[in-house]
Amino acid sequence: MIHLRNILPFLLVAFISACNKPKEHTAPAINPRDSVSMMKSFGVNTLISDSGVMKYRIVAERWEVNEVLNPPRWIFKRGIFMEQFVQSFHTEAYVQADTAYYYTIKKLWHLIGNVRVKTVDGLRFNSEELYWDQNRHELYSYCFSRVITPERELQGTYFTSDERMQHYTVSNSVGSFQKNGADNKKDNNNPKTDTVASDSTPKRAPIVPRMK
Repeated sequence: MIHLRNILPFLLVAFISACNKPKEHTAPAINPRDSVSMMKSFGVNTLISDSGVMKYRIVAERWEVNEVLNPPRWIFKRGIFMEQFVQSFHTEAYVQADTAYYYTIKKLWHLIGNVRVKTVDGLRFNSEELYWDQNRHELYSYCFSRVITPERELQGTYFTSDERMQHYTVSNSVGSFQKNGADNKKDNNNPKTDTVASDSTPKRAPIVPRMK
């Protein structure tokens, strides 16, 4: 028969040993949504290729790359200036904005704040927001936009165009352009008049991506 007084010393030793054992501290699992950017660069001036051809130059104060967020994206929170080249390395257009996001899988640019575009043909585009879908090769904006060319100026609440801004549409627009030919001649008896231009809304509107 085992008496309590015989096993008590062994229980006491086991209890002291358990108290002296260091406690392992563990942290909660990292949530992918809380992950920070995988790359962060400052003072960026770099060339970007597309299908093996050098097509763009990006200048930015801060460039973040985050492949964990859904969808993965590049982030330019302190502004971006981007030039687009033709194969001869002549600048075809430039784009600038206060903030920009590039969704790498969708190949979609989202430009926000003081968006400015100028093409080699002299076309200028101004708006507070612009989407550039490189898969569909189109630009579009749901904000008030202004398009200025050497011939006319258009303003409207919806804009869509091809990548080179050679074929574009401005909906709910009001603008003016000078008529060509003899009507452009101005004299005292027949002063020059401007023609009001109004463009219709396209049948298919691009889809705005969900922002996360």
